[in-house]
Amino acid sequence: MAEIKCPHCGKVFQVDESGYAQILQQVRDHVLEEELKKREEEMRRAKEQDLEIARMEQEKVHADELAVKEKSFSDKIAEQEKALAEATRELEQLNTEKELELERLSAAKDKEIEQLKAQLANSENEKKLAVTEAVQAKTQELADKNTAYIELQGKFDAEVAKLQGEITSKSSEAELKEKSLKEHYAELLKEKDEQIDYYKDFKARQSTKMVGESLEQHCLNEFNAIRMTAFPNAYFDKDNDARTGSKGDFIFREADEEGVEYISIMFEMKNEMDTTATKHKNEDFFKELDKDRNEKGCEYAVLVSLLESDSELYNNGIVDVSYKYPKMYVIRPQFFIPMITLLRNAARNSLQYQRELQIVKNQQLDILHFEDNMNDFKDKFGRNYRIASEKFQTAIDEIDKTIDHLEKTKKALLSSENNLRLANDKAQDLSIKKLTKNAPSVAAMFEEIEE
Repeated sequence: MAEIKCPHCGKVFQVDESGYAQILQQVRDHVLEEELKKREEEMRRAKEQDLEIARMEQEKVHADELAVKEKSFSDKIAEQEKALAEATRELEQLNTEKELELERLSAAKDKEIEQLKAQLANSENEKKLAVTEAVQAKTQELADKNTAYIELQGKFDAEVAKLQGEITSKSSEAELKEKSLKEHYAELLKEKDEQIDYYKDFKARQSTKMVGESLEQHCLNEFNAIRMTAFPNAYFDKDNDARTGSKGDFIFREADEEGVEYISIMFEMKNEMDTTATKHKNEDFFKELDKDRNEKGCEYAVLVSLLESDSELYNNGIVDVSYKYPKMYVIRPQFFIPMITLLRNAARNSLQYQRELQIVKNQQLDILHFEDNMNDFKDKFGRNYRIASEKFQTAIDEIDKTIDHLEKTKKALLSSENNLRLANDKAQDLSIKKLTKNAPSVAAMFEEIEE
């Protein structure tokens, strides 16, 4: 038994080991609650500090990037100003040199004029002689110029003849190229007509079901023929997922070495027999193709079609129908591989931007994961705190019940003590006379014994 003194009333009462252990547990729970509150406050402060540090680091990164851009811009401006100053200096230097040259020529001219004036003043004969010599020199100069002119005329005639020969040769070569191009395009047109005739004959010999399947098999064979050389890492297979109620024919996907997908195409192949009574149009399948593309998460949609075989629009090549549905094209079967190559090469050019976008998305996911982990920790901590609080309240209630039980036990013990005192008083007051008060024979026996 242990004694416990009440801090309020000063009473001392005894409790058994289980009650004492419960009181100790109550104290421990109280200390634990204070420690949990302290730890929660410390973690809250640490989280605020981490968020503040992350924000400051992000601001620092933005500031560094801005400083780098400003420095680059300032360097470019400085280089341009330096180049402008250099050009200005060179222009001023040229102007100075030009003015000096003009002054020098002007001085030389003035000096020559003075010399000529002096010569004329000295002798008239010298003047006539000079005039004669000048006339002779002029005559000789004219003769030389005439000879040079004749030579230039001969060279000019030879050059003209040479150019005329080259023009004739170029004209013949152009005629040959034109003839070759005509023959080439005539051959292409012939091959195209033969291919059209082949498809018409091929469709005429097939059932309605085989017509559609043959175009799909043709495209699959075309792709498999160059798969390992041109598209070794690409995914190309039939769309067999019809959980949404519809499906396309083929799906093409390709990703880089890091697993970032940069191109995806939903293909639909459409064909029909020429003897079919109800002729379909390509537009009849745009809506369903766009629906399949969106449900399967593809970026592009391509309809490989042999419908409307007489349409000049669809026979000219790749037709962009993005004005009706985004990133949708209609092609003939001969443009199947070129279409994949065209879209894939265009997507590869933007691969770097997609990688940067993926990095930003991963960073955002990391932030979301961090927040999710923090919220999960807060939820679990709150749950444990709530359970601990409930246990603590339960312990307090049990202690109160124990105190009430001890009070009742104390009252019972006090009552028992009073009864024992009364019993003792009665035992102390007991005598033979009182015991034999109503028993005369017993009293007589005791009197005989005493005698």
